[in-house]
Amino acid sequence: MRTRCSHVLLWVKDIHQAVRDFRQLGFTVDYATKKQNAQHAHIWFREGAIIELLTSPSNAHYFKWLIDIFAGLGAGRRMIRWSQEGEGFCDVALVSEDFDNDLSTLQQSGIQMGRVVPWRRTKPDGQKTRFRFIYPRSERLPFMVSPYNPSQHPDETNHENGATGLHKVHMDVSAQDWQAVRQLTAADPTFNLKHGAITKVTGVEINGLKEDLDPNLLHSGKVNRANFV
Repeated sequence: MRTRCSHVLLWVKDIHQAVRDFRQLGFTVDYATKKQNAQHAHIWFREGAIIELLTSPSNAHYFKWLIDIFAGLGAGRRMIRWSQEGEGFCDVALVSEDFDNDLSTLQQSGIQMGRVVPWRRTKPDGQKTRFRFIYPRSERLPFMVSPYNPSQHPDETNHENGATGLHKVHMDVSAQDWQAVRQLTAADPTFNLKHGAITKVTGVEINGLKEDLDPNLLHSGKVNRANFV
């Protein structure tokens, strides 16, 4: 496996309010698509993994069967969980430079996967990018994405609060998920795993932050300075 952390997902009720709040915290935040229809926004860093703010319909449970048809069994439960659990970190994505071979390795190891979904996205400036993603059937396991083609990474990434990169992603991992999560994330030292009742992202550390962040603006995401979690 040659996967590494791509992005940590933070679910919010109102994407526009979340963008305003994170900008107030000193982050540069870019909408993934045109603002009026946006459901995703990105906090890019100079290199490595990023934070993705996202929202999804609160009535996703009505469309569970459609989501499962589109992305495979387990995808519906995953998206329903995002909104039902409320604001905060809801998921994590792993990027693979060798998507097809890594997918084959996962399947051979017994990790049941959904369907590979090809996706296109048009940025606010009109640039189009393509990528693929796939969800494991177990809705708590990290999911896998291919690199963006072309890359979406900005030429410059500067944050007023001094942030330079995602240092650590802290995760609780249940006993039944432990082996699979270890396999998925073992090559990336960004992850700090510990045993827990359920598999979830519990917080992140960011390099370069000049001061602690106001928790009232973090939409229940635990975001701390590196080495302060």
